[in-house]
Amino acid sequence: MSSLGKMIKQAARLQQQIEQIQSQLAQRTVEATSGGGAVKVVARCDGSLVSLKIDPQALDPSDVGLVEDMILSAVNQALNQAKEIANAEMAKVTSGFQLPGLM
Repeated sequence: MSSLGKMIKQAARLQQQIEQIQSQLAQRTVEATSGGGAVKVVARCDGSLVSLKIDPQALDPSDVGLVEDMILSAVNQALNQAKEIANAEMAKVTSGFQLPGLM
């Protein structure tokens, strides 16, 4: 079989593996908290948010800025964890795939 044919088959297998991993990542979740647990965020490893919980005692009307900062912190932590997991899972599949002339 020609090198081109082998590369096409390898690319097709890679595409199938990537689609499978993306499907799995869409189901996998991570959790992050901030403010000592006052804000809890759950995100999927595909980058979407699942839930956001705020302890009612953290909702002091005179300190809205603090709560907003805690929410941003927890969301960013969860999304960073999700991204790291997604990158690691994708690297498992793509690490052996070499395109001539690119690396």
